[in-house]
Order: sequence, then structure tokens, then C-alpha cells
Amino acid sequence: MNPSTLIGILASLLVLASVLFMSAQDPLLFINPPGLAIVLGGTLAATFISYPLSEIVRIFSLFRTVLRNEKLYTQHDIDELVNISRLYMDGNLPAVERELDKVNNPYLRTGVQLVVDMTPEEDILDFMQWRISRLRAREHAEAQLFRVMASFAPAFGMIGTLVGLINLMFILGDGNVVQIGQQLAIALMTTFYGILLANLVFKPVAVKLERRTEQRVIVMNMVMQGISMMFNKRSPALMRETLKSFMANHEDEIRDVRPLRKKPDAAPKPARRNTHG
Repeated sequence: MNPSTLIGILASLLVLASVLFMSAQDPLLFINPPGLAIVLGGTLAATFISYPLSEIVRIFSLFRTVLRNEKLYTQHDIDELVNISRLYMDGNLPAVERELDKVNNPYLRTGVQLVVDMTPEEDILDFMQWRISRLRAREHAEAQLFRVMASFAPAFGMIGTLVGLINLMFILGDGNVVQIGQQLAIALMTTFYGILLANLVFKPVAVKLERRTEQRVIVMNMVMQGISMMFNKRSPALMRETLKSFMANHEDEIRDVRPLRKKPDAAPKPARRNTHG
């Protein structure tokens, strides 16, 4: 399991448990199946209306993606690309083809195959950039699915609150304290469930998927840079250092991490000369 996801799940359960046991006389009062059914059922129903079935069925696989500790194997991709580039510079195309069959990264494999097929560099880079754009668009839509669910959940929580308040108004005149308490619990708990699911489940999953996309795009851009260097027959050693620097310093483009320079001390004023001998 992804360590940060595991820590987040454990921390959220710990916080909820501590709040419930410390603030409520009976923690079981926070378990309200009708209120949870209103929020979950309404959120799923609205999602089914908003999206085609082919996209909705991927919700569970996306949850597994967030829970899984997914590795990018960046160093392995660099090693494979440098090794293939060295063979390509030597003109050993049969060896390049053999090494290409061992490559697991389909994006890298496609780029190398285009170079071997002597495709113009501009066409190679355009095609690889299109692959990046397609991946970004597809995975953005997947993250957006959970953001939409995060917007639906509080809304259906409010609907559950209105349902509970309407029922409460009907039975308020009877003076049945038990029924009044049950309806008021549904009215309040649905809002609680809606906010909780939106901010503790759906939004964090969306953010996690967006961050995953950013990391994958960075790696794909790194591979595209390596393919360009291979096409131009740059030195494999230069390629290795360039790609390692690319991955090590990609955050420097958005954040200046240099220490602030201290302002130089003011120059001391020259002492006055004693002109009175």
C-alpha cells in the first residue's frame, strides 16, 4: 500500500475515533444507516446520470490505484534508454531490436522504434507530445470524476437534512420525543456524512490522482528528451547525466531554493583627517 495513503487513512480513523469517543456519550449514535444511504445513494445516482457507464465502472480500479504503492522505475528507464542509445550509435540495429523487445515502458519503446525506423525528429516529438496530452486529458477526467462526486455528497447531505426536518415538522405536534430525536438525527447526520465523504474520501482521491498524473508526465517528458538526444546521436554519458539532472531538478523551475543572500554591510565611513596639526 502507498505509505502516505496508509498514514492518511490511519490518521483520519484515529481523529474520528478520538472525537467520537471523547465528545459523544454514545458513539453508536453517529451510525445512521438511513442518512448514509441518502448521501451514498444520491451521490452514486447523480454520478451515473452525469457520466457514461464505461467511466463509472473504473471507480473501484482508481481506488486501488490510489491505495497501491506505484513505482515509476525512472532509473530503469534511463538505463535502458542509455544502453539502447549506445547500441544505436554503434550502428548495431539487430542488438537495438533485441533490447527493444525487453523494454516494458510502451512510451519509451514506441519512441525508440520511431528513431530506428528513421522517422523525422519533428514527427517523433509531435507524436510523443500527443501521447502526453492524451494521458493528461484522460487522467484529468478520472480525477474530475471524484471532484464531481465530492460536490454531490454535501448537496445530498443537505437534501437528507431537509427530509429529516420535514418529517420532524409532521411529528412535532404529537410530542413523541423518540421520533423527534430520530428524525433530527437523520437531519444532522446526513450533512455530517456528506461533508465527511467529500473531504476525507473523494477530494483526497482526486488530488492523489492529479499528483500521480504530474509525476507520470514528468517521466514522459524525460523519456522524450532522451529520444531526441538519441535521434541526434548525443553521447550516452551526456544523455545519462542530462536525464538524471532533468529528474533531480524538475522542481527548480517552479521554486527557487537558493539561500537568500545577505545584504553587504555598509562600508565604514572614512575617518576625518585632523587638519589642525
